[in-house]
Amino acid sequence: MAPTITALQYYGPKDVRLERVLSRPCHPDEVRVQIAYCGICGSDIHEYLGGPIFSPPAGEKNPYTGAELPVTLGHEMSGTIVEIGSSVSDPKLQIGTRVAVNPALNDRHHGVAPCTACQLGLPNICKRYTSYGFSAAGGGLASEIVVKHFACIPLPYSVSLKVGALMEPLAVAWHCIRVSGFQKGQTALILGAGPIGLAILMLLRVWGAKTVVISELTASRKQMAKEFGADVIVDPTESTNPNEGLDPVVVATQEAVRADGADVTFECTGLQTTLDTAMAATRPGGVVFNVAIHEKPLMVNLNDVTLGERRLTGGICYTEEDFRGLIAALQAGKVNAEKMITSVVDLEDVIDKGLLELIHNKAAHVKILVKPNQARPSRL
Repeated sequence: MAPTITALQYYGPKDVRLERVLSRPCHPDEVRVQIAYCGICGSDIHEYLGGPIFSPPAGEKNPYTGAELPVTLGHEMSGTIVEIGSSVSDPKLQIGTRVAVNPALNDRHHGVAPCTACQLGLPNICKRYTSYGFSAAGGGLASEIVVKHFACIPLPYSVSLKVGALMEPLAVAWHCIRVSGFQKGQTALILGAGPIGLAILMLLRVWGAKTVVISELTASRKQMAKEFGADVIVDPTESTNPNEGLDPVVVATQEAVRADGADVTFECTGLQTTLDTAMAATRPGGVVFNVAIHEKPLMVNLNDVTLGERRLTGGICYTEEDFRGLIAALQAGKVNAEKMITSVVDLEDVIDKGLLELIHNKAAHVKILVKPNQARPSRL
């Protein structure tokens, strides 16, 4: 009888089921990873509430991986290698090696000639981009996953498996800071203290930020921003400025950095109002960096870019360079990543205590990790 594993299967909007599914074979260039922890991402929530967005549409297959609904959710994962394919010769990957998984798939994974982005060293924007946990076979909200061996990032002894499951969102934040061109001694404004905004805040300290201002509405996330090291926290709805009509975030930023705005502003919210604030709160010649994924197009007055010689740019995902930099910072003890974890739940409780908890009580959380039962797979 074929072995099975437990996995959270996504069938469509508001239809997820914890089921026993067939365990995938481990092909020559793959490894089998027993999942230790998997984080729940905002993308998983968007998929659950209104998808499929990143997953294949109902009745269709992903053209590059062949994946179709249902798919196993979860792309922020860590675990231990329990099987190695016959052609894997990387000495860093052995039975028992603790790893984080880079869930992003590109042309290398698909076995095709590299596209322009991949040739330029930008596999994160590969034209055939897919991802474990959405549009490829397997995901981290399961008891195990089989992945290409080069998707595995060995974890140093000093980095726990819990932190390993945070590597993916932390790598997103690291990538945003790096691509923005941020330099040691500069100032920054972060609009939105969600998980990525807080991760950027935490890592800006590693990059040597002089002053960091963060804008946030909710009381719980304001407190988190304080704990994560913000110099100034401002509520965009509360103005103490006597001059009516001035944006409180702009005023607070200019006062905090003692200049006409921040060197770099990270827009993590995705709203028209916050984009407008980002432009106004960034100094002439500064950078407005878009982190958010937008549900609808926004308006940009390009005169704000041209007349102030500001740079409006953005970034997504990560590359191997970001993981290397992040691991070095973690090894050096510069990042207390575990304080991002606000709850750890069993895989059996992932729907009620994971997905629905984040939907109904998201302001109370930064990152919920899911821990599978590590019993051996049963047989169907």
